[in-house]
Amino acid sequence: MQVVNIHDAKTRLSRLLEQVQSGEDVVIAKSGTPIVRLVPYIQPKHKMTPPGAMAGEIWIAEDFDAPLDELFDCLKPESA
Repeated sequence: MQVVNIHDAKTRLSRLLEQVQSGEDVVIAKSGTPIVRLVPYIQPKHKMTPPGAMAGEIWIAEDFDAPLDELFDCLKPESA
């Protein structure tokens, strides 16, 4: 892993990118303090599925938005 100050990174960016493409990590530092790491970009394996692609595969129950009051009766204090 190579550490380079910002000024050097600006002047040698093309060369640094070639190093990254060959598999080497490059760290850019500001006044000796690491700020960012350059690594090769990896293409995502899975593409985003377009909206509506699962039409017909998902269903919602008829009572999906029915009130839930009865379900919480067990949480009410019992009268003495």
